[in-house]
Amino acid sequence: MYDPEELAAIREAKESWEAGTYGETVDRFGEREETFTTDTGGQEVDPLYTPDDAETDYREDLGYPGEEPYTRGVYSTMHRGRLWTMRQYAGMGTAAETNERFQYLIDEGSSGLSMAFDLPTQMGYDSDAAMAEGEVGRSGVAIDTLDDFETVFDGIPLDEVSTSMTINAPAAVLLAMYVAMGDEQGVPREELRGTIQNDIMKEYIARNLYIYPPKQSMRLITDIFEFCASETPNFNTISISGYHIREAGSTAAQEIAFTLGDGIEYVEAALDAGLDVDEFAPQLSFFFNAHNNIFEEAAKFRAARRMWAQIMEERFGAENPKSKQLKFHTQTGGSTLTAQQIENNVVRVSYQALAAVLGGTQSLHTNGKDEALALPTEKSVRTALRTQQILAHESGAADTIDPLAGSYYVESLTDGIEEEAFEIIEEVDRRDGMLEAVESGWVQRQIQDVAFERQREIEEGERIIVGVNEFEVDEDPEMDLEEVDPDQEQNQRERLNEVKAERDDGAVDDALACLREAAQGTENAMPHVVDAVKAYATVQEISDVLRDEFGEYKPGR
Repeated sequence: MYDPEELAAIREAKESWEAGTYGETVDRFGEREETFTTDTGGQEVDPLYTPDDAETDYREDLGYPGEEPYTRGVYSTMHRGRLWTMRQYAGMGTAAETNERFQYLIDEGSSGLSMAFDLPTQMGYDSDAAMAEGEVGRSGVAIDTLDDFETVFDGIPLDEVSTSMTINAPAAVLLAMYVAMGDEQGVPREELRGTIQNDIMKEYIARNLYIYPPKQSMRLITDIFEFCASETPNFNTISISGYHIREAGSTAAQEIAFTLGDGIEYVEAALDAGLDVDEFAPQLSFFFNAHNNIFEEAAKFRAARRMWAQIMEERFGAENPKSKQLKFHTQTGGSTLTAQQIENNVVRVSYQALAAVLGGTQSLHTNGKDEALALPTEKSVRTALRTQQILAHESGAADTIDPLAGSYYVESLTDGIEEEAFEIIEEVDRRDGMLEAVESGWVQRQIQDVAFERQREIEEGERIIVGVNEFEVDEDPEMDLEEVDPDQEQNQRERLNEVKAERDDGAVDDALACLREAAQGTENAMPHVVDAVKAYATVQEISDVLRDEFGEYKPGR
């Protein structure tokens, strides 16, 4: 730290420079913009940063990796000891196609699997439901029963891979299938590794793929917390997601404020259910977006770590260091991809991935260049994975821990994002928490206002999107896009009918009856969901039991 006299001298010298050398040049030649801001407009960017702009107490505000306040990383060696888990999102319509893609990714060097589900599965419907017509296998893999999971993970040992599943409302069912698959393979439950998203709050905020009302959804989430704490301690029970909040249009500060606000809501729900914070909190994880402004994004990740450590200690009295460590997965920004000149997306994704690594991510998914148009082809997936591998092994970005620390600019951004995010969280507190703020529509309005302004800037040319509103080309490029087999929906329905014909219906009925009884009371529902999936009950049969007992969420009612 600089003493006050030194800072005053630096400030005086900067003011002299601004009025002299810099100011005279600006007067003569001007600058590219009248005002420079960060990508989301949250902070004005000064022409120059000095120690006066980043009054950081090293030991209190930064510290060392693996030690509070975790600004510089949650692990002592970070990427010098172990590289981030390299994931590629995959869910290819049918279980067999998804297995083929998973095997391909493993062969190409992917160190983790990331599973996408189609819309019917995400909404708790089977492939033969009227609601599913036209959507089976479109946005990911169709999962109806454990039989589909057995195909997806055929030849993939669950004790050697980490699997992330992007599933929320029916997360309990898909987690139960994964546990059942581990049991089938003879993998001890404590060795299962991975993550379920299980973040229903962001569904109410940004995606609308919910089933049950908030209170009952929270009940299922806390049941999962309790079950996994004792059964699968190495499996992350929730991935509290800012990704979709940012995709909906939020600023960087809003992304982490609303995400950590959701985290606070989940911790409070678990405490209200009688769980001990240091028992379940180490299994919480987060999921953030990475956009194009490298410095703002890296600062965002650093600020989020510091904030979560403070929140867990001051609000909840957490004592276990692991309860205070914000571990996160990053996905590059889907909303930044363009259909025009899709090769440009490779460059965007590369910069976004660099920001995530500089910010200390534990896991990373890089988008394929064609994901603005369709599920990625094998070729574009390979390029996206190679982007991570080049970053890891050729760029030097992973060779030292938190390489941007000490930058006057980055430390100023980190402090500014933290300050703005805490102000938003304080406003959420005044509105009685995230649940109330979401149900009133306040959170959604904050994001919509930013998204509207961003779109206005693009349409009026104030914000340049390369290839879209500037540097355009006339020709229509040739694109090799992944195509969906038009027969897959009927094939999936026939597969489901075969499973139903061969299973023991009595065992299914008994398991569903036990689940219903647990849902009516306070018993943890998860063991009964596991029993039901092992009997080959379908996703919808299990979800319908819970629909009957919990009801369905209707916004505004």
